[in-house]
Amino acid sequence: MPTDAFTAEPGPHPHAPRVTVRGEARLETDPELARIGVTVGARGADRDATLRDLTHRNDRALELVRSYGDAVARLETGAFTLTPEPARHGRGERVRAYTGRVHLTAELTDFTALGELVTRLAELDLTRVDGPWWTLRPDSPVHARVRRLAVQAAVQRAREYADALGTRLDALLELSDTGADLVPPAPAGGLRMAFAAESVEAAPPLSLEPQLQTASAEVTARFTLHPPTL
Repeated sequence: MPTDAFTAEPGPHPHAPRVTVRGEARLETDPELARIGVTVGARGADRDATLRDLTHRNDRALELVRSYGDAVARLETGAFTLTPEPARHGRGERVRAYTGRVHLTAELTDFTALGELVTRLAELDLTRVDGPWWTLRPDSPVHARVRRLAVQAAVQRAREYADALGTRLDALLELSDTGADLVPPAPAGGLRMAFAAESVEAAPPLSLEPQLQTASAEVTARFTLHPPTL
C-alpha cells in the first residue's frame, strides 16, 4: 500500500523537493439498480411436450417482466438446457424423462415494482427467483463524485506537508488511480423463492429494503514543492 513520502530525487526539476501522498474517499449511497435471476423449468417424459411447456412458461415469465415497462432497465436470456434423464434400469439408451431450464436476468430501477414482480414470478409454475442484488449504474455520477473527493484529499494532504515545511506546492508530477471505484456487497443473503405450482390466491407484494452501496476511490499523487528554508 502506498505511503506518504518526502524525497529530493533527481528528475525534471533536480533541485525541487517532492512529496508523494495518497488520497482516499468513500461514499455510502442508495442503490440505483436491483438485479434478479429467474429460472424457468419444465419436466416430462416426452421431449417435445417438455420443450413446449418450457417455451410456454418462458414466454409467460418474459411477458410478466416486460409488463413493468420503464421499471425494467434490462432483460436478458441466459443459458437454455434440455437434459435427458437416462433410465435407472435396463440396457440401451432409454430415457425416462427430460428436464428443461431457461435462465433470465432482469435489472430494475423501480424498487416498489421489484417487490411485486418477484412475488408474481415466484407464483409461476416451476419458476425460481434469486436475488435481488443491489448495485450502482456503471455510469453513475457517484463514481465521479468519489473520485473528485479522493483527488481533493490528496491535494489537501500534500498542502499540509508543504505547510509543515513552511512552503507551498509547485507542480503536479503524477496522479494515478490506485483504488477500486466500487466495493460490492457480499452476494450472500439474496432472496430465493421457488414454487412448483401457482397459488390459488395471489400473495401480497414482498417488502424489500435496498442495501446501501459503498463507492470508493484511491489515488496516489506526486508534487514538487518550492524549496523550503530549513
